[in-house]
Amino acid sequence: MALRQGDLQDLVYKIFHVDSYKSKMGNDSDIVVLSFTVSYESAANDLVSFIESGYSFVLDASQSTGELDDGMYKVFVEMQRNASLPENILELVDGIKKLTNRNKFKFRYYKGFKSFPVNIEMLSLHIPTDTKMYDSIVSESNLNNTDNFFNKSFLNEVSLNDNILTLKKAYANPVSLVIKDFGKNNDMYESITDRINMNDYAEILFLTKYIGDYNVTKYGNKTLTFENKDYTLVVERT
Repeated sequence: MALRQGDLQDLVYKIFHVDSYKSKMGNDSDIVVLSFTVSYESAANDLVSFIESGYSFVLDASQSTGELDDGMYKVFVEMQRNASLPENILELVDGIKKLTNRNKFKFRYYKGFKSFPVNIEMLSLHIPTDTKMYDSIVSESNLNNTDNFFNKSFLNEVSLNDNILTLKKAYANPVSLVIKDFGKNNDMYESITDRINMNDYAEILFLTKYIGDYNVTKYGNKTLTFENKDYTLVVERT
């Protein structure tokens, strides 16, 4: 039975990732992989069927073989990396909007902390549409990237779903954080309105031991910052 508007309401996360996973169809420099997070296996199946039957520019759509650690499922969509890519992604997301009754989707490129609205301007700016652009972006050592930012940590795994950053360390419970912002140190500190919390030293000590050699600061009751060189990640505990 064909899906109708609203059939997947509240079942697809509002932030999807681009180029965070490897292509199974060809070289990553030639093929773009979009990944959507879906709440149930049946909903993931429905989304795959919808994408495969409705978009000629989609090379392949598939779902994760089993549920993730958080009980969710991934739907992967592969497309050719070319000049039409921004328009193709926009067309696909417009269709998913109807299925989910969700008007606003965002995308996160590669393993970056920041997410962006889905429009032609942002898609064209942040997603490489040819091999040269792709190779240049993924070879950069910028810190707006979970792997690069936590490259000196004690962590075994860093994952990012929607706006939830999950940090995992061997023989310890995972730590979940909500990403609020990321950028240059001065810009981030100027944007925080709460005062430094000098009384919650136990949490700062715990996070420093858990993550490693990072400057951790707490503001107010919830806001935390992690500093690596000239960049600061602003988060809140879940």
